[in-house]
Amino acid sequence: MPWFPAKKIRKQIKLLLLLVLLTCAAWLTYVHLSLVRQGRALRQRLGYGRDGEKLSGVTDGRGIRAALSTQRAEDSSESREEERVPEGRDPDVLFPGGAGRPLSLNLTRQAPSWREEYKGQVNLHVFEDWCGGAVGHLRRNLHFPLFPHTRTTVKKLAVSPKWKNYGLRIFGFIHPARDGDVQFSVASDDNSEFWLSPTESPAGAQLVAFVGKTGSEWTAPGEFTKFSSQVSKPRRLMASRRYYFELLHKQDDRGSDHVEVGWRAFLPGLKFEVIGSAHISLYTDESALKMDHVAHVPQSPASHVGGRLLQEEPRADMLRPDPRDTFFLTPRVEPWSLENVLEPCAYAPTYVVKDFPIARYQGLQFVYLSFVYPNDHTRLTHMETDNKCFYRESPLYLERFGFYKYMKMDREEGEEDEEEEVQRRAFLFLNPDDFLDDEDDGELLDGLEPTEAPRTQGGRRPPAPAAPTEAPATPTLPTPPAPLGRPTPRRSRALRWAARPLPLFWGRAPPPRPAAAAERPPKVYVTRVRPGLRAPPRAPAQLSPRGPPRPPFPGVFLRPRPQPRVQLRARPRPPRARGRRTGGPQAAKLRPPAPAPATQGSREGQAREPGLTAPTADSNSSSEAQPVTSFLSLSQVSRPQLPGENEEEEEGDDEEGAQGEEAASEDSEEKAGPGRGRWREDAINWQRTFSVGNVDFEMLRSDWNDLRCNVSGNLQLPEAEAVDVVAQYMERLNARHGGRYALLRIVNVEKRRDSARGSRFLLELELQERGGRRLRLSEYVFLRLPGARAGDTDGDGDSPEPAPAASARPDGRPELCRPLRLAWRQDVMVHFIVPVKNQARWVVQFLADMAALHAHTGDSRFSVILVDFESEDMDVERALRAAPLPRYQYLRRTGNFERSAGLQAGVAAVENASSIVFLCDLHIHFPPGILDGIRKHCVEGRLAFAPVVMRLGCGSSPGDPHGYWEVNGFGLFGIYKSDFDRIGGMNTEEFRDQWGGEDWELLDRVLQAGLEVERLRVRNFYHHYHSKRGMWGVRSRKAAHKEAP
Repeated sequence: MPWFPAKKIRKQIKLLLLLVLLTCAAWLTYVHLSLVRQGRALRQRLGYGRDGEKLSGVTDGRGIRAALSTQRAEDSSESREEERVPEGRDPDVLFPGGAGRPLSLNLTRQAPSWREEYKGQVNLHVFEDWCGGAVGHLRRNLHFPLFPHTRTTVKKLAVSPKWKNYGLRIFGFIHPARDGDVQFSVASDDNSEFWLSPTESPAGAQLVAFVGKTGSEWTAPGEFTKFSSQVSKPRRLMASRRYYFELLHKQDDRGSDHVEVGWRAFLPGLKFEVIGSAHISLYTDESALKMDHVAHVPQSPASHVGGRLLQEEPRADMLRPDPRDTFFLTPRVEPWSLENVLEPCAYAPTYVVKDFPIARYQGLQFVYLSFVYPNDHTRLTHMETDNKCFYRESPLYLERFGFYKYMKMDREEGEEDEEEEVQRRAFLFLNPDDFLDDEDDGELLDGLEPTEAPRTQGGRRPPAPAAPTEAPATPTLPTPPAPLGRPTPRRSRALRWAARPLPLFWGRAPPPRPAAAAERPPKVYVTRVRPGLRAPPRAPAQLSPRGPPRPPFPGVFLRPRPQPRVQLRARPRPPRARGRRTGGPQAAKLRPPAPAPATQGSREGQAREPGLTAPTADSNSSSEAQPVTSFLSLSQVSRPQLPGENEEEEEGDDEEGAQGEEAASEDSEEKAGPGRGRWREDAINWQRTFSVGNVDFEMLRSDWNDLRCNVSGNLQLPEAEAVDVVAQYMERLNARHGGRYALLRIVNVEKRRDSARGSRFLLELELQERGGRRLRLSEYVFLRLPGARAGDTDGDGDSPEPAPAASARPDGRPELCRPLRLAWRQDVMVHFIVPVKNQARWVVQFLADMAALHAHTGDSRFSVILVDFESEDMDVERALRAAPLPRYQYLRRTGNFERSAGLQAGVAAVENASSIVFLCDLHIHFPPGILDGIRKHCVEGRLAFAPVVMRLGCGSSPGDPHGYWEVNGFGLFGIYKSDFDRIGGMNTEEFRDQWGGEDWELLDRVLQAGLEVERLRVRNFYHHYHSKRGMWGVRSRKAAHKEAP
């Protein structure tokens, strides 16, 4: 057995352990240096920052908290507060199937090759004309992040273009100046986000700082510490590496737009400094790339998936599933098997205006709408907060009175009819006898006297109040007496409104006042309520020797008077009881006031009786307030000054004195305490009930093409009428085929009404065949009125139809028949014709939508024809060849953009005259059933189709549609090529250098050719909101100035 030095080892055990530790340290150092050369580094799982804070949370490359088994700490200064999930998302959203099954994302994991000349600037992408102030609004842009409006560069991370409604995406690399811990901060108006990757890979970007989430948050320029979210936790960076970053900014139409990123070393007292050109570099050079080249654009968690919210409940009813959306996928019943189900009949509706002279652009008045069953929810109910045109009420009326006229309040027991009378007068149902005026200047108006109380049903008058302090049982309104010896002439005159408070409708009368001496007062016009009999006329009192008498209706002067001045434009305020300036006790009852000098500093008021209306003091009169009862409302006025009171006042008192007077009265009110006649609060009857009937506003609509309301949907066909027509057809169908088909459901019924000859219906039914297969029935039928005659419907329309056979129904009701030459073809080719020029991002989007339509429907019977007017921002032909489309054509034209000429060139390229051409726009979002809808509503020699598109608003998208129906536009038009050639095609001579109006001119000629134009709102058929800057080769002022010699 060999000798083993156990004793020596035990003695030198400490030295041996030290040697092992040194060896391990040397090996770890070697490994770390090797990884650094490869662009990686060893990282510790847990650590402590400089401030002693324990760092225990880390994130993975997608910014999502990693599982413990795969968790890797990014640096020694990270904390859990740095893990910011993309806006509005839960961490599990990226893993819809659970944490173990990540969502497949198209993230850029490998950065392109970098060059030294990239230093000094970063990439800047601009998305123009997009509303909203939150970064989430930018992510909802259809072209974000691949197709910006502008690609350029910027030399520092501080940008302020001084524009509105735009979004910015700034990306590139950051080069730290030295190793160490660094803090970042972002400031902007409005919201912004700063993302940073621990490496040069965009896939590892993490949200480290941001300003706001809702669009309402903002900071001043250089304000880096306003929000806690602006400042990141310290991150350890190395000078030998570069780090990918991404800065997103969204600006609305308000504020001073700016966004800047600052950084500082993680040391006490240091300020943030904007990152300059010495520490940034390009991600890639885009100067030589066209707009349709997007393979180089990085896609990171910030730009690719962040902020795309999943809404559980759609905000628009149109987004809810409907059987119409996918019914085209159901196999169709062969048309030949349905030919003998109904008796054939001629079809020539009376609303066709063939050869009828139509003035320019008047074809809009001859387009009628169709009725639809069941409800397709095309009514934009979510847009009726601001637009209530569907209800056919005046917007001013709805704003003031609402919908109360549709409600009948239940009457309580014992309630008198007086409330109904007052309510009737409140709605300005005026009586000519309610207008009083003096016909001659010589007429005198006496002081105001109370009228007799109205008699009750028993002919008795209500008892008078026992004391002045008690409220009258039945308040009455005063009536000014007529002059002695002559009746009071009455005639209707214009009435100028005066601002008065609400208590008029309670009809409280003012207290009796002593008769004053009468003098020739200025001419007045008074509107009053006639509650009962008028008091007998009284002789005018003698004139007071001290001055003119007090007017009968203080403050209700409808023509300006020198005194007392009444502020008719003053906003009505509830009157308040006022005490004396000296703070003395209030009077217990009314008494004539004594003459006293009227000044701003000292003014006396008196308490009002309880139960009487207490008016507010006027702003430029200083005396005791008296209530004024008028028909329309109540003035906030006080009684005029007594003789001698205005001797010391100047006539030029302005509103400042009035305001001081009001302040003084309010001060005195506080000192005096609550008065006995204070304004009463409105009583709320929480037990009030009402009756209402079933109001069907759809019955108020007609099939006339309403151009005034752009939120109402398709006309709704009554259920009873639709079911009756379907029942008749199914009876004939089963009689013909021996009960082979069973009706499962009514998917769609469309009706075009003709009150003279009958109505046309398009029936779309889901049937169950006897063998178990489900089929689709989609046929036109005609509900012919008994005894109706129609002209022949061939191309010339010269030979009249013989008298129709008598109806087979014994009751003489309308009978279904099959209209001749009114059958649509399912296999017809549809050609989408689109003229384009310098719209690269929209061309790419359009081709992607067409490819998705082909993949979703499997329909290969359509073609895309692009007419290119020398686009410079992309190779349209190459993009068209690369798109997975069943058929396409590329036509190149020179010169300026001309929509009419482009459409005409596209139609001329179609060889088959029995195919459909659809004149289209570039910014359209198509629903899956658009091909089937075009074929159903286009019949050669009979029908053309002009679908109504929903025009999306700024910041809106198909997933959250806000906008309106384009009821005036006919630019999207489907028609057979043979019919298009027959009417002469597009007007290329008149609309050579302009576009706009060519669709209306085409509509006039289509109607004069004897074709019907089917007009329907199509579900999920949108026109995208888009910027018009740079369209059709229009240059900006700055570019034109640079090119000028």
